[in-house]
Amino acid sequence: MLLTLGLLISFFSFLYMIAPSIRKFFAGGICRTSVQLPGKVVVVTGANTGIGKETARELARRGARVYIACRDVLKGESAASEIRADTKNSQVLVRKLDLSDTKSIRAFAEGFLAEEKQLHLLINNAGVMMCPYSKTTDGFETHIGVNHLGTGVTTYSVHPGIVSSELVRHSFILCLLWRLFSLFLKSAQEGTQTTLHCALAEDLEPQSGKYFSDCKKSWVCPRARNNKTAERLWTVSCDLLGIHW
Repeated sequence: MLLTLGLLISFFSFLYMIAPSIRKFFAGGICRTSVQLPGKVVVVTGANTGIGKETARELARRGARVYIACRDVLKGESAASEIRADTKNSQVLVRKLDLSDTKSIRAFAEGFLAEEKQLHLLINNAGVMMCPYSKTTDGFETHIGVNHLGTGVTTYSVHPGIVSSELVRHSFILCLLWRLFSLFLKSAQEGTQTTLHCALAEDLEPQSGKYFSDCKKSWVCPRARNNKTAERLWTVSCDLLGIHW
């Protein structure tokens, strides 16, 4: 028993010693474009924390006018203040957006159109995971209502990897695992690299609608590439939201 315990302690000690090297290995791709964004207008949803916050920071650093669109305006203002100080870009603004409420979404869109003539980049970052069963203001199950119906259709779909963020806050077990293995998880800055790559790389237009991971196009199962399924999802989603084209 003591021998087994000693071996386990030795194993985990060794594992934590080499953790930085392992984390570096799994950190994934890096957005290498040097594109600057003066005069460009950007909206990043859920940018008051985590990957969204780091995405907003980098886009602000490149000179963009960045709108942080989030449900908690106070947290948004705190993030914006930090980003403005860090990037010396005063054009980091906060607007209220609750993706679980279609009235809030429409109000945000109307307010934005009143302020800006163009939108150059939309980063649909906000989302929820493993929430206790609940419904949105409009009566949709929360995950479907926020992650799909609230966010809408994206140009690119990206997987940031396993990132240390607040996304797992609704699961005690995952929070525990995230803390236990925090040394092996991507940081929020590492997690935003694929998002930045898809937003900024100049040669990706022919690959619109593809799935990206670690800054490169990734494989998806045949069912996810089925056009008939996609058309049905689009039709059902529009019907649920009362949208008629």
